[in-house]
Amino acid sequence: MQLSSYADFIQAAKTQSEPQRLLFVFTKAVMPEKATSEQQQRFGAGEGGNLEPVLCVDKLPEEVEDFQVLLDESAATGVEWDIAFAASMSGAVGIAPTSEQAEQPLKMMVESIKGGNVANFLAFNRNAELLRIL
Repeated sequence: MQLSSYADFIQAAKTQSEPQRLLFVFTKAVMPEKATSEQQQRFGAGEGGNLEPVLCVDKLPEEVEDFQVLLDESAATGVEWDIAFAASMSGAVGIAPTSEQAEQPLKMMVESIKGGNVANFLAFNRNAELLRIL
């Protein structure tokens, strides 16, 4: 299934053969340490920079059918973010994974993002637009 929106992501999760738990890591764009003048200019123009994980959460698809729920919950934390990375994990025998089972995959997701390895995750901006990060 080709995903082109947040709604597609939720629909795909709901139609899997096993229940899903969704994993979200919210990141903030920061200027790299020892940034060159070119990097500083690009960052000032809203491009480039490093993505630093600042918040993570796991949810059932039914809990976040609307992206606004994620926006509202993240706003309640007071943590600013720019890009949300998303993934899902499958349950077994008709039971969705628990939050406890999601802890380690979330930690691994955070470490992957810190290392710049984001190809395995979906990325959304604050307008719920699916991004392509190179």
